[in-house]
Amino acid sequence: MAQSEPTVEPSNKSAWRKTAGQVSLPEVHRSVLIPATASFWRKLLAFSGPGFLVAVGYMDPGNWATDLQGGAQFGYQLLSVILISNLMAILLQHLSAKLGIATGRDLAQACRDHYSTLTVWFLWVLCEIAVAACDLAEVVGSAIALQLLFGIPLIWGCVITAADVLAVLYLQNKGFRYIEALVVTLIATVGACFAAEIIWSKPGFVGMMLGFVPSPEILKNQDMLYVSIGIIGATVMPHNLYLHSSIVQTRKYEQNSTGKREAVKFATIDSTVALMFALFINAAILVLAAAAFHWSGHQDVAEIQTAYKLLPGALGVTGASVLFAVALLASGQNSTLTGTLAGQIVMEGFINVRLRPWLRRLITRALAIIPAVIVIGYFGESKTTELLVASQVVLSMQLGFAVWPLMRFTGEKSKMGEFVNPLWIKILGWTVAAIIIVLNVKLLFDTFMPASVLKIFYGHLGLSMPTQ
Repeated sequence: MAQSEPTVEPSNKSAWRKTAGQVSLPEVHRSVLIPATASFWRKLLAFSGPGFLVAVGYMDPGNWATDLQGGAQFGYQLLSVILISNLMAILLQHLSAKLGIATGRDLAQACRDHYSTLTVWFLWVLCEIAVAACDLAEVVGSAIALQLLFGIPLIWGCVITAADVLAVLYLQNKGFRYIEALVVTLIATVGACFAAEIIWSKPGFVGMMLGFVPSPEILKNQDMLYVSIGIIGATVMPHNLYLHSSIVQTRKYEQNSTGKREAVKFATIDSTVALMFALFINAAILVLAAAAFHWSGHQDVAEIQTAYKLLPGALGVTGASVLFAVALLASGQNSTLTGTLAGQIVMEGFINVRLRPWLRRLITRALAIIPAVIVIGYFGESKTTELLVASQVVLSMQLGFAVWPLMRFTGEKSKMGEFVNPLWIKILGWTVAAIIIVLNVKLLFDTFMPASVLKIFYGHLGLSMPTQ
C-alpha cells in the first residue's frame, strides 16, 4: 500500500527539526510547466488554477445556510461581514501559497518537520476531523440538490456523491489541469445561476452598497453578531490552508530566488482573483435572500429547502428554484473534489503515510457519508440543516490550529529566508488570527453552553442573549 516517492531537498535546513521528506502530491508535483520566457499574461494563465480550487471551499454548501439566514433576517447589513471574511481569506491564502513556494513544504509537512511527534499527531487528528466535517457539508449539500432536482431520497443522494471519487481519479491521471478546468467550469455554472437570480430579484443598489460598509450595530445586536460569526466560521476553511500550500507546487517554476518570487506573485494574483468570485457567490446568496425574503415576511428562512420552495413565488419566476438547486449541486460537487485532495495532503504531510489515491479518497468520503446516512436515517431528513451547522462548528474548532502554525512559520526568517513576512504583514496576520480565534471561541461557547448559564453570562454584561 505504501509507495516510495521522490524527496525534496529542504530549504534553510537548520531551521527545521527534521529534513524534508516526500514531495507534496507526488503524482502531480511540478507537472505544469511554466515557460520561462513567456509574457506576463501567458505566465499568469500557466499559474492560474490552484486559486480556484481553493476558492470553492469558500462558497461550499456550508456557507449557504449562514448566508441565507443573514440575508433573510437582516437584509443587506451583513454584506460587510462577507467582505471582511473574504479579505481575511485573501491574506491567509497568500501566506499559505508563499509557505509552499518558499520552503517546498505544504503546511502539514511544515508542521511535521517542526513540531514534536505528539503535537504532529494531535494536529493531524484535528485536521482529519475538519476535512471530514467539511466533506460532510458537501455531501449533504449535494444530496439536498439531488433531492430538489430529481426527488432522490437524501440517503441515496449521499451515497451517489461517492461517485465523484472516480471522477477525481480519472482527471488526476489525465493531468492536474483537467481537475482545474472542471472546477473553473463548475464555479462558472454557480456564478451564472446566481447572476440570473440577482437580476430576477431586483435588489436595491444603494442598499447593497451600504451593506458593504461595516456597522456598529453588528457588535451591539447579539443575534446579528451570532450570524456574523457563523458567516466567518463558514467562510475561512482550515483545510484550504493545507491544500493551497500543496497545489501551488504543481507548477514547475525556477527553483531560485527570482523564480520563487515570481511564483509567489502569480499565485497571489491567482488566489485573489478566484476569491473575488467566491465573494460574489456568497454576497449573491445573501442579497438574494434579502431581496426575496427579508421584506416579504419570510425573515425566518434559514434552510436551503425552504428557500427553494419560496423562491418562485418571491421572484415571480418559475425556474428560479431550479437554478438555485443547480447552483447548489455544482457547489457541492466542486467542494468534494478539493476536499478529497485536502484529505490526501494532510495524511501524507502530517504522518508521512502514502495511501493509493483511490483508497485515501474512499476513506475520506466514507467518513462523511456514514454519519450523514446515520443521522438522516435515524432522525429524518429534517435534520440536514443541523448537520450543516454542526459541520461548521467542527471547522471553527480546528481553524485556530491551522492559522497559528501558518503565521508562525511564515514569520520566521530562519524558515522563510528572504520570503519572511514583513512587519506589517505580521501585525495584520496575527490580528486576523486573533479575531478568528476569539470569534470562534465565542461561537463554541454559545453553541455548547447551557442556556441558563448563557443567560446569566450575558445578563452580567448587560447584553441580550442570542436567540439562535
